[in-house]
Amino acid sequence: MSASILLQRPRALVLADLVAGGRSRLERVAWDVALVVGAAAFVGALAQISIKLSFTPVPITGQTLGVLLAGTALGWRRAAASMALYALAGIAGLPWFAGATHGYVGASFGYIVGFFFAAALCGYLAERGNDRSVLRSVPAMIAGEIVIYLFGVTWLAVDLRLGASAALHDGFTPFIIGDSIKAATAAGLLPIAWKLAGRRPGRPDAPAAR
Repeated sequence: MSASILLQRPRALVLADLVAGGRSRLERVAWDVALVVGAAAFVGALAQISIKLSFTPVPITGQTLGVLLAGTALGWRRAAASMALYALAGIAGLPWFAGATHGYVGASFGYIVGFFFAAALCGYLAERGNDRSVLRSVPAMIAGEIVIYLFGVTWLAVDLRLGASAALHDGFTPFIIGDSIKAATAAGLLPIAWKLAGRRPGRPDAPAAR
């Protein structure tokens, strides 16, 4: 095997690979840790954009946008790790859940659980090129949103002993328009980021949009 092949950088699968790639093993691990912590902090910061509604314990927040962006930008392993960190640190007492809360947040905790699986799913789809164009990003974002609602609404129904109609009224209907806007925003930003990365000099591992 030639030296040029041995020294060739691995092909970027997600945007984070453009940051973490091309360094020593120790440096890549350090960058991965920084990306995971940074993504968790990003979601925690967006969680502070919080609007309480009188008829439901679930607030309107910016978290969903952070989960979708972090998931697709990091790939499924880093994304899952970042959302696990977000959940565990918040449970342990770090006040970065919605409205600077922490610990078990009751009926809305299912959404936090859903963040883990949604970010991992979005990361998995991104590794297969679903973040390279708007047409392919939109289904990935919708899939992530569905996972969040699946866990969130189910947890809400069980915790508050609600029927299906009431659970959807309290945990889905008030948020669908805002979350649709967030999903569309994320779906539009990621292909733009790939195009900008592809134009940067010294980035042979940045593939063209599919």
